Amino acid sequence: MFGRRTNRNELDPPPISAQNPAAVEVLRVWAAPGESQQLTLQVTWKDPRAWGLMLVDIARHAANAYEAEGFDPAAVLDSIREMWDVEWSDPTDDPEKIISA
Repeated sequence: MFGRRTNRNELDPPPISAQNPAAVEVLRVWAAPGESQQLTLQVTWKDPRAWGLMLVDIARHAANAYEAEGFDPAAVLDSIREMWDVEWSDPTDDPEKIISA
């Protein structure tokens, strides 16, 4: 819709990527059944607290997406926060650095 996909499972970039030439992709996450998520990120902001803002925004976008599927967005946010706290306290895995070719 907004750009060419390189993988049929890849999401389209949001409109800002085409509208603002200064826009940069800061996070890409992939998941596969039975495997840990893999992600790449780019440190864009000087203040690491900006990641906290972005992660909350991501949770709210997820709640909106689930609302479109019939879920209560407040309950979705509660579930996300609950799992955040569990994972924060007892991580299921450790991040591994992915080396680009």
